[in-house]
Amino acid sequence: MVDKANGASVAGNFTHVDTWIFDLDNTLYSHESNVWPQVDERITLYISSLLGLDAISSRALQKFYYYRYGTTLRGLMHEFHVDPHAFLDFAHDIDYSALTTNEPLKQAIERLPGRRFILTNGSRGHAGSVVSRLGIEALFEDTFDIVDAEFIPKPEAQTYARFLDRFGIDPARAAMFEDLSVNLAVPHQLGMQTVLVLPATHDPHREAHEQALSKEEHVAHHTSDLPDFLGGITPKTL
Repeated sequence: MVDKANGASVAGNFTHVDTWIFDLDNTLYSHESNVWPQVDERITLYISSLLGLDAISSRALQKFYYYRYGTTLRGLMHEFHVDPHAFLDFAHDIDYSALTTNEPLKQAIERLPGRRFILTNGSRGHAGSVVSRLGIEALFEDTFDIVDAEFIPKPEAQTYARFLDRFGIDPARAAMFEDLSVNLAVPHQLGMQTVLVLPATHDPHREAHEQALSKEEHVAHHTSDLPDFLGGITPKTL
């Protein structure tokens, strides 16, 4: 993939990077796998069962909490003191069979020099299921999930600080890959290289602004083909 940043080839902006941080959902897999829509539907069902609401009302409350608190879970914990572990188990009780080994992604991540992590607002179990199906579980040093973050989600600054401190990461030598531009603001402020991963085709389950090309300063690079992008920054330069 050809990408330009400040007049320089994209590869030149990653020569100093020795830590690679990846979001999980809609970043390491495409929306065509139907993984995230299943989770989304399970969250709606959880609210409906918890509060006795119809599907439309449950969906509206789900999105209200998401935008107000950063995650629906955080809203439910604040408003109704739900058990977060029970919620996560319920939300991630889905069918992962559409995910299969992604050999181009596996080879591209494997070539990245240094340490590799997953930083997700989901659960460790969910992340494990995803990377196992993709055939990339052995390529990551660790996963930092919403439980590790004490249920405070990205884009909160304290979550990134806790993650960096846990693993002794220098943000000036790190790169962050995310599908939501808002979650790249703090990494950019900390000195990371930032890459927005966009869907290759329209995702009907997400808001239009969540899949649009961002011109915000904190988005240094963008791609709709993660394996291709990673391949472009590793073969000759790194």
